[in-house]
This record gives sequence, C-alpha cells and structure tokens, in this order.
Amino acid sequence: MPGTSDWIHDWQTYATDAWQRGVLTLDTLRERGNVFIDHLHAGKPALLKFEHELLLDGRDLAQPCNYALLRILPPDGEVVDPKRRPIVVIDPRAGHGPGIGGFKPDSEIGVALRAGHPVYFITFEPEPVEGQTLLDVARAEAQFIEEVARRHPKAPGLPAVIGNCQAGWAVAALAAVRNDLMGPIVLNGAPLSYWAGSPEQNPMRYAGGALGGAWLSAFSADLSGDRFDGAHLVSNFENLNLANTWWDKYYHLYANVDGERERFLDFERWWGGYFRMTGEEIEAIVENLFIGNRLARGEIEMEGYRLDLRQISAPMVIFASWGDNITPPQQALDWIIDVWGSEKALVKAGRTIVYMLHPRIGHLGIFVGGAVARREHEQIFDTLEQIVALPPGLYEMKIDARDPDAALAALESGDYSVSFETRTVDDLRALNPECRRDEALFSTIAQVSEANMRRYRQWLQPAVRAIGNKPLGEWLRWMHPLRQQHLALSDLHPWAPWIKHAADGVRARRQLAEPDNPWLKWEQLGSRVISESLDRVGHQRDTTLVHWVEAVYGPAGLGAWLPPREDDRASGQAHALADEREGRRVALEQVHQGGFADAVCRILLAGLAHRGVLQRRGLILGQLLADAHRRMAAEAEDAVAAAPAEDWATLLHRQALIVTFAPDEAMAALPDLLPTLEDREQALALASAVLMAESELADPNSPAARYVHELLHVDPVRVADMALALSAPAAAAATVSIAAPRRRKAVA
Repeated sequence: MPGTSDWIHDWQTYATDAWQRGVLTLDTLRERGNVFIDHLHAGKPALLKFEHELLLDGRDLAQPCNYALLRILPPDGEVVDPKRRPIVVIDPRAGHGPGIGGFKPDSEIGVALRAGHPVYFITFEPEPVEGQTLLDVARAEAQFIEEVARRHPKAPGLPAVIGNCQAGWAVAALAAVRNDLMGPIVLNGAPLSYWAGSPEQNPMRYAGGALGGAWLSAFSADLSGDRFDGAHLVSNFENLNLANTWWDKYYHLYANVDGERERFLDFERWWGGYFRMTGEEIEAIVENLFIGNRLARGEIEMEGYRLDLRQISAPMVIFASWGDNITPPQQALDWIIDVWGSEKALVKAGRTIVYMLHPRIGHLGIFVGGAVARREHEQIFDTLEQIVALPPGLYEMKIDARDPDAALAALESGDYSVSFETRTVDDLRALNPECRRDEALFSTIAQVSEANMRRYRQWLQPAVRAIGNKPLGEWLRWMHPLRQQHLALSDLHPWAPWIKHAADGVRARRQLAEPDNPWLKWEQLGSRVISESLDRVGHQRDTTLVHWVEAVYGPAGLGAWLPPREDDRASGQAHALADEREGRRVALEQVHQGGFADAVCRILLAGLAHRGVLQRRGLILGQLLADAHRRMAAEAEDAVAAAPAEDWATLLHRQALIVTFAPDEAMAALPDLLPTLEDREQALALASAVLMAESELADPNSPAARYVHELLHVDPVRVADMALALSAPAAAAATVSIAAPRRRKAVA
C-alpha cells in the first residue's frame, strides 16, 4: 500500500502537471484566436498543404462567381505523369472554407499525387459575387473541368472528379446535365437522399421540421443584405455532438497539450474559417435538397433541363461510413433505390455504381483521416482504371490485407487487395433499419415548408429586405458566438501577454505526471463522466425533437391535412419494370449476334454472376491479356484487344445486358459464337484467367467444370492449364514494374 508520503508526492506531481497543462492550453487557445485573425487578414485562402498555381478565376467568366481552378504542384521528389487520368478535387461549401481535400500530406490530394496523377483543385472565395447563383457555379465548374481535360489530351479518359460532402451533390447534378464532361466520379460522404436515415443515427434531419422549413434561411440572408453566414451551418454541425463541442475536444487538447497543439491549431484554422453565400444559393440548397429532397426525386430544373440522376453515365464510386451522423450510408445510397429501382435497370442503362462502407469513421474523418487516406482513398485512386472497366451493375468495393501467397498477388502493390462484390437493390434496402418509415413525415414537412416560404415571400420578405442591409449583416456576422469565441481569447485580450509569458515559463520547466499517477486517473475518470453526461443530454434532446416533429407532422397532426406525396420507391419500381421488359426484349434480339470477343465477354460475365466477386488483380490481368494477345482481334468486329476503351465499354454493356436479361439463352448461344474447338478453349481460358477460376476448372468433378464440358464439349482441365499459361507470363511481366518503388516522398 502506498504511504502518506507517496500520496503527497503523487499529488504534488499531478498538481504541477495539471497547472502547467492548463497554462499551455490557455496559450494554445490564445494562438487559435491569433490564427483566426491572421487567416482573416490573409483573405481566408484555401488551406492546402500543397503548393499550387491559379489557372482560371471564376470572377473573370461571363457569368462570374467566386470559384477558381488551381493546379496542385507536386512536392519535391514526386513526379506526376501527364498521361495519367487527371484528378479534380472539389471541397464542400457548407459553412467552412476549402482545403479539406488537401488538408495534410495524407489526404485525397496527397495520395493522388503519390500515385502519379496530375491533380487540380476547385476552390472558392469567402464572399460570393453579387447576384451569384448555383447555376453560375455549375457553369464555372464545367469550364474548369473542360480546361483540365484540354491539358491532358493523352490521358486514358476524361478527368476523375472527387466531390466531398456537399460538393458531391453538385458534382452529381452537373454530371446529370453534362455526361460528356467527367470520367469516374467519387462522392465522399455526399448526401443525395436527404430524407433517408434513422432517428437514432442522424436526428439532424428533423431540424427542418422544428424550424418550420426553409423560410428561416431566407430570412437570415435577407436581414444581412443578401448574405447567408456559413457560421450558422457550422453551429448546426457542432450541436450534433454536445460532448465533443463543449468538452471532449478541449479536454483532449488539455490532456495531450505537449503534442496536440499543432494538430489542434491546424484543424481550428479550417473549422473557424466561415464563408458566406448569397440568399439565392442557400435558399436553393435548403428548399431543393435539405427539405425538398428534389434532386433524388428528379424535380430540379437548370436552364430548362430536368436534373435526372439516371442520366449520369460516368462510373460512380460512393464512399460512406456508419460512423457518419451527418451523411449516413442511407443518405449516400438510397437514391439508387428510388432512381433505378433494381440493379438490372443499371445494367440496362449501362451504368456502373460502386459503393464502399466504413464501419466507424465520422463525417470529417472521411476527408481528413490519415488512416482513411492511406487505405480507402489510396485504393480508390489505384483502382480507378479497373472501376472504369467494370461491367455495368452495382458493386460493393472491399479492401482487405494483401495475401502475398494468393494467386497473382504480384499484380497488386502495397498492403491491400481490392475486390468488387456484386450487390442488389435489396442489399441497399437492408441498410435501412427503420425501413424508411419516416420519409412520409418529411414529405409533409416539405409541403409545410413550401407554404411557409410562400407566405414569407409574400408578407414578410419585403419588410425584412427594407430593414436588412450589408452593414447590419457585418455586425450580425461579428456577433456570432463562433466568431466571438475566437476573438475572446487572442492577443486582443488584456491578459494575453501574461498568458504568453506564463506559457513560455512553463515550457522552460515542464514537469509531467507519470501515466499511472492516481490523481491523473481520477481526472480521466471525471472527464469520462462529464462526456457521458453531455452525451445523455444530447441524446435526450434529440429524442425529444424526434417525438415532437413526429407528433406535429405525423398522421395525427399536419399529416392529416397534408398527406405524404407519392412514395419515391414506387416511381423507382415502375422505372425498373419498364427497363427490365425492354432489357429482356433487346437481349433476345441480340443473343445470337457477335463473335469471339463477345463470347469471351459473355463467359466472363456469366462467371461473375455465378461467383459474385471480381478481384482487382483479375481485372488488371484482363487488361494485360488484352494488350498481349492480339489474336483476339482476328476479325474486325471482334477487335477488343486493339480497340479503344469506348468500344470495349460498348461490347461490355451489350453482353452484360444479354447475360442479365437472357442468361440461359446467352449460354446456349455460345457454340454459335465459338464454332471451333480452338476458339472455345481459348475463350474459356481467357475468361477463366480473369476470373481466376483455374482451380475450379482443374477439378473435373466441380460444377463449373461439368457445366463447361457439357455446354462447349471441351476438356476443363486443359482449359485450366491454358489459363495458367496465359496468366503466368503476363503476371511475371507486370511484376517488375509493379514491384518497383512507387514515386513517393517520405512524409514527416
């Protein structure tokens, strides 16, 4: 048992450490205030950790806006290949400033540069151009992406565009109108189905009902002279997690202040940079997206074009997380259910959608998490060309530790292996624990919001605009509590010199308590109690809000007078039925058409449908074989190996439609497409190599081997040997280049 002297010593050590940590924490908060002021004086530039140059300024366009195009300059020691597909990163304009996509070396921009891609960034200024609209922004982004494509004429395709959070819906909307503009699209934590989710996971959805709809955002902008303060949006984010906002992030700084200071200041520099929008912009966002859910419903028009997400032809990668309470997986994915209705409809239209789910990372972690950048984002960039080559359909992307002993493991570099597992719309429905029962409630809220907005515009808006002006808006901006908390503790504070002097003294004679100090343990226990108490308060608040909104807008409340509109799912199912009928008709018309290349593709797709998974290394092998085996181009119409990517995509779409809608007829017609035994063996060997199905065929008693023998009358064991003979040289040739050190720079 410790003696009295030990307790006294522990207390003295802890008290000194606690006091010193308190002084250092105060000094860090003082520096946070100074960082806020310095960032403001610098004009709030994009907080990128990479050197960059301005290429196009949106303020110089015919319809000006406050957006601009930057080219990211690779750090010393890293080289980008102008012939690789360029990457365009777009950050959200949701209260904060730009830079989250390149916030640190291990970020989306960082891993794209290390992979050798040319990288561009679309940034924006703190203040909008007078009269700026979302359509002006869309036009500017289209011109920026066109400029990027123009700079890389030898790239394998159009630029890949990354849309983070709120930038994701903007990218999707632009792609729906301009499907000639982009290559693969990556949407990270991007909400497209705003009504989706569950009360426990994301109660923020109910805020619109509590406030009576979208009128309050219009009122705020009108009062400030047609300016909406992004600090209001940031406040909403902070209110989601009371424990983190009021305690956890500050205690974490206090408990680890010796090593946490720089990270805290870096993040607060971005978190405290509040940007503004025009009234038209925030009203369009809140009315059409947050409350109206009109993007997923196809009810938004731009210059006479209806924004129909079915028109997005580019392959899509959707990254969401179960730990995200701002954009949960349901908000990121449920639009697929409503817009397409079935995975077969995707095949009919030739669309490819890949999604990836993280088990626990929070919303900001999707963009700034170093571990996420090194794992998920790095694999997305490394796999872009394979995603482009995927057959049409719905897939879940899985990342696992790479097994160096696995077949063709040398075709994948790094620590991870990637696979694509086929999914159905029913798999997406299973992600909704509440079965989307509360979406009827949000339909009523949207109708109330529309009515309130009409009344506001008719009766209140003229008076508010008569009172509101930009000087009043500036005063309201600076009085916002989020700005005041930065200004309150900075060098403007009269005690700032004392805090700085005391902190310098503490650093000169710093004394740390031992990790097992009992008083330190009590401190940590007290912190957990406070954090859990705030969590309970927040949970109770959210539960009360949900129950209140359900009572007011439910069937016993306003829902009785404003019944929900037609269920979006019914529209999707109707589209799916029509697509499937047409798909079946077209498939039967084309089932006997084609030659060797069509047969290879058909066998590959049938194998994928049976196995349910396609490995990245198999796709890489397929690309290598297409380059190495020119005999596939013996007939002009079968010039797959030598054909451009667009021709391969057309063939893949056609055969995917046939295999999906007429699977039995597709297999029965194979002997007509492969009239000779040599063709049959070669086609089966090529498809088996890509599917890595040699082991199944090598066993003559396996179902696959028996099926192949009965259908095409070939020896499956011989086909397996031919597949191995095809894959081994290609894999060996690729190993040298893949195993070579990647162009990376050591990052401190």
